[in-house]
Amino acid sequence: MERYYQPEIECASREEIKKLQDERLVKQVRHVWDNVPYYRKKMEAKGLTPDDIQSAEDLYKLPFLSKKDLRESYPYGLVGVPLKDCVRIHSTSGTTGKRVMAFYTQHDIDLWEDCCARAITAAGGGDEDVVQVSYGYGLFTGGLGLHGGSHKAGCLTIPTSSGNTERQIMFIQDLNATILCCTPSYAAYLGESMREMGLSPEEIPLKAGIFGAEAWSEEMRHDIEKTLGIKAYDIYGLTELSGPGVAFECSAQNGMHINEDHFIAEIIDPKTGEVLPEGTQGELVFTSLDKEAFPLLRYRTRDICTLTREKCSCGRTHVKMCKPKGRTDDMLIIRGVNVFPSQIETVLLNNGYQANYQIVVDRVNNSDTLDVRVEMTPEMFTDNLGEITRRQRALVDGLKSMLGIKANVTLVAPKSITRSEGKAVRVIDKRKI
Repeated sequence: MERYYQPEIECASREEIKKLQDERLVKQVRHVWDNVPYYRKKMEAKGLTPDDIQSAEDLYKLPFLSKKDLRESYPYGLVGVPLKDCVRIHSTSGTTGKRVMAFYTQHDIDLWEDCCARAITAAGGGDEDVVQVSYGYGLFTGGLGLHGGSHKAGCLTIPTSSGNTERQIMFIQDLNATILCCTPSYAAYLGESMREMGLSPEEIPLKAGIFGAEAWSEEMRHDIEKTLGIKAYDIYGLTELSGPGVAFECSAQNGMHINEDHFIAEIIDPKTGEVLPEGTQGELVFTSLDKEAFPLLRYRTRDICTLTREKCSCGRTHVKMCKPKGRTDDMLIIRGVNVFPSQIETVLLNNGYQANYQIVVDRVNNSDTLDVRVEMTPEMFTDNLGEITRRQRALVDGLKSMLGIKANVTLVAPKSITRSEGKAVRVIDKRKI
């Protein structure tokens, strides 16, 4: 039986959602105009005032915001309330330039935790469940977001944060954790570790997992589900908008419901900025409808996906986004071909490998090279050079078919690629471009 945290809004009619979005957007645009000079200047440059925005149909008129704007306005330029009204800051995990800072009032945190509670409830969570939050705590939004959502859903919460795999497994076993929240790559590593300990899926108390913060494929989902004996749910979010819980997967597992009472989603052509029709693949853009401290309008996520309003078997009526197909800013262009790491991962998993791999891109004599290091599983590990060569050739052929270009493949021993307890480092681009 499907569970809902806030059924009156999660299952609201399209008319009710539209009316709410119109009202909140008009109010939010006025809030931004009055309190965020940086964005007001962008509106003035387009000849706009708040009176030009009367409903969500007028959203396309507003200027975009990008990560470049967030860096230019660092640290306080996009804050929409006095700092004395802010109670928390989170930050992205970027490694270059100024970090992206996001600010929260208590009201913002309450709404964010409601969004995370919806995700946990959709995964079957309730007051009889034990939720182990193995996302990182601190400036990263994952840990504290799911932590607060778990509380609101009435679950017993284990705030393990990331790392210390032996302790993670001990708590899962000893405290009978039923729902695991972490990155998919760490879930795969936990499953691999438990299997090596001799634990079968039936001996693991977990029933569900909520995994996000990095790209993962359907094949990786099935592998995690098989190893841990769970149902694996996707969750989506950005620090800039609040954190995880902007969208979440339901029992149907064919797209993530966007919390439309808090966010309006658009799909645009990443080159022209033109809004594209529903069902068309493009760049995802979000407008925050009720964030007080950090109210972003038309924020370009750089994630590539599609939206659909097809009726969902779970009963929720909010629009769904597909799993992002990649990003416009971390998409690899190799010898003129667009390559996404998720495509490579799909080929590996379809050939029986686990999601432990590394992509190395370089430029030799003005020509791009693509090398993929892939771990063999313990079952397939061998020192038979003929067998290794055969397997490498099979992957080379599979990748050529998927990508349209040749990749060099090197099979390596199990556990020889460094494991990650947070976001996995999948791509090393050595080109000076």
